[in-house]
Amino acid sequence: MSPFRGSVPFTTTWEHFRVEHADGIATVTLDRPDKINALTFEAYADLRDLLAELPHRGDTRVLVLRGEGPGFCSGGDVNEIIGELLAMRPDEHLAFTRMTGDVVRALREIPIPVIASIHGIAAGAGSVLALAADFRIVARSARFAFLFTKVGLSGSDMGAAYLLPRIAGLGNATKLLMLGDTVKAPEADKYGLVSELVEDEDLEAATTALARRLADGPALAYAQTKMLLTRELDMGLSPSLEMDAAVQALLMNTRDHAEFHRAFNAKETPKWEGR
Repeated sequence: MSPFRGSVPFTTTWEHFRVEHADGIATVTLDRPDKINALTFEAYADLRDLLAELPHRGDTRVLVLRGEGPGFCSGGDVNEIIGELLAMRPDEHLAFTRMTGDVVRALREIPIPVIASIHGIAAGAGSVLALAADFRIVARSARFAFLFTKVGLSGSDMGAAYLLPRIAGLGNATKLLMLGDTVKAPEADKYGLVSELVEDEDLEAATTALARRLADGPALAYAQTKMLLTRELDMGLSPSLEMDAAVQALLMNTRDHAEFHRAFNAKETPKWEGR
């Protein structure tokens, strides 16, 4: 948590999804089950603002994204977003698409591990939210669909053409983004989209187990590892090595690193403080 706070208070109520905090784990539940958790303008804005706020709260060491009801997220609401966009000006279109990009950027840059817990369908924007997470725990019956070309738009939406080739390879990304076909979880696992494939009835338990492990672990080490993975995607070897060296030298001065040494010699489990 940053020691520097301004005058703006933390948000206590989020209107467009549920947010729960418990023992270092923040769980965001998209809760429009009747529309398979289709996103609205307001939901995107709330996600953007929540992701900016979470690192400053001091009570969150891992973030879980999940969906209520029959699926994870069916993407942008056809009428409440697409229908409304048809009546908007080009500058308003750009403001919207930049906002959706801000959500993905925040998911990649937030210094907190993000887990997407996926059941049912993850389609369109829902598939990209899953893609931007650090871990994807996926039920065997789940499905992914990058549907953007099927609505007459570029398959590269919300950073999909940046993220997907780095996870699944250029050939698989081309197939998924251009054709927009629905991919079942076992095939998605072969593409590298799945961190852990579980039976449907085990999804909640597997998500909780990973969230608990991350929340109890060395938060600073996780945050810096995530930062380096994201930053070094576009760097050469030499600058990557220099960044690795600088970050590692900083972490060598932390309480957590000293705590590992103490616990090792005492034959105890380290008590990670995130300091």
